[in-house]
Amino acid sequence: MALPLMDSQYRIESFGRVNWLGMGTLYRKEVWRFMKVWSQTIMAPMMTTLLFLAILLLALGGGERQVGGIAFDRFIAPGLVMMGVMQNAFANTSSSLMLSKIQGVIVDILMPPITAGEMTFAYVMGGVTRGMLVGVSLMVAVYLFVPFTIHSPLMAIAYMLLASMLLSILGFLAGIVSLSFDHVAAFTNFIVSPLAFLSGTFYSIHQLPEHWRMVSYVNPFFYAIDGFRYAMTGVQDGSVVIGLITLLALNIMLWVLATRLVTSGWRLKS
Repeated sequence: MALPLMDSQYRIESFGRVNWLGMGTLYRKEVWRFMKVWSQTIMAPMMTTLLFLAILLLALGGGERQVGGIAFDRFIAPGLVMMGVMQNAFANTSSSLMLSKIQGVIVDILMPPITAGEMTFAYVMGGVTRGMLVGVSLMVAVYLFVPFTIHSPLMAIAYMLLASMLLSILGFLAGIVSLSFDHVAAFTNFIVSPLAFLSGTFYSIHQLPEHWRMVSYVNPFFYAIDGFRYAMTGVQDGSVVIGLITLLALNIMLWVLATRLVTSGWRLKS
């Protein structure tokens, strides 16, 4: 017997072409889940970022250095903010879906008459919301120690949105593929963290040898951080346009993959 998730006729007759009620409820559940422990999901990343900033500027004497023609503190601040955005967007969707699978309540998500696209949208937007909230809080916290002016507010919003969406979808995929939290941790330790730390957050890629510079150009995290740094300071190592196109293309491809996996029910229904 097919689950109501796949019964598009029932969905259209009862809720219209889009089940806004079901999708909105699932989204609100995702937001409520991380806001209930806001001290861990919002405040903790602020402390971690400020510790990074303190170590780099105080312990290493970074306040007297310049990178790309600007002070080192203004250079690394946007990268630290974007790292917090991406890591928390990934953590939200991956942990939520993995917890539902382990506790056996994933059936409560699959049984209601919502489509794979609606389910994906609700989970991903929950991760994006957490990522954006963390990003705004980090910008406020960093501003207290490194005053800045935003070079391009619209570009800053665009890059923060695309980056948080990219990692939210990646976290959703990690939650589908993983069979335990150890598998999710492997995604974080061997994919997310290395790409984040090797993305030019703490250095300009122009300081790297040519072959390592070319490696940076295939790292999607580089485009997210470099584009956000341009939006905040006007300084860039790569192309802002290519960065936007790359992030948008990756979001579309991963979204299609995630929707198809939910439709198939692979590692969700069994």
